Amino acid sequence: MRKTTGVLIALFSAATLLLGFLLPVTACAADKTSIQISAAMSLKNALTALKETYGKMAPNVELQINYASSGLLQKQIEQGAPVDVYLSAGKKQMDELEAKGFLIPGTRSNLLGNALVLIVAREKKSQIKSFADLVDKAQSISIGQPETVPAGKYAKETLVSLNLWEKLEKRTMFAKDVRQVLAYVESGNVDAGMVYQTDTVVLKSGAVVAAAPAGSHSPIVYPMAEIKDSKNRTEAGKFMSFLKTAEAAKVFEKYKFIPLGPKR
Repeated sequence: MRKTTGVLIALFSAATLLLGFLLPVTACAADKTSIQISAAMSLKNALTALKETYGKMAPNVELQINYASSGLLQKQIEQGAPVDVYLSAGKKQMDELEAKGFLIPGTRSNLLGNALVLIVAREKKSQIKSFADLVDKAQSISIGQPETVPAGKYAKETLVSLNLWEKLEKRTMFAKDVRQVLAYVESGNVDAGMVYQTDTVVLKSGAVVAAAPAGSHSPIVYPMAEIKDSKNRTEAGKFMSFLKTAEAAKVFEKYKFIPLGPKR
């Protein structure tokens, strides 16, 4: 009987000790402030790196980042999705949200610039070397859906400017975002595609063959703003300020973005 009682006491002591270890962890996790961020898919690599950096700077803040096309993210915000900060790859989507009253006045700013490039599948590297080659040497191309994907809008503008759109429209496969364009090209499902230069960081078998000529499309700007229904304005504001720092700019530049903040 004494032996059984001793075993029970030992088990109770072990359980109490284990609970003592777990409680601080649980309390710590519960104390974290969660910031909901909706960001354009083309920002994924850079923001993944910055999320790790910011986590060390603000250990009590948890960044929850939802990546998708800017147009889809806009629709989610309009439908009431819980979002603190919106990072768009296009001015149009932010303009529409602002016009409808979804932004907190005074929080909008232009964060980054980018460039548009033509990429080709591995099998086409020796054949397609310019936009002009697309007409005779590309059976298919891919761009983002112009109505919802900013990169697709800029791509269409470029092709129209170069008098290529009417010749290539029927051969064009529209993608839900720039990463899908990359996938189509890398897999060889299409011969060529148009993406941001930042997306080429993850390009494996395909190749960049040309950049969109200056003036062939409207300026590429990535605006950011705080959404009016933000539940954590203070922490959201701090994160947006961090994205404008010299430290963040170095990370953005690593992934081929063009920081638009103050000169360092």
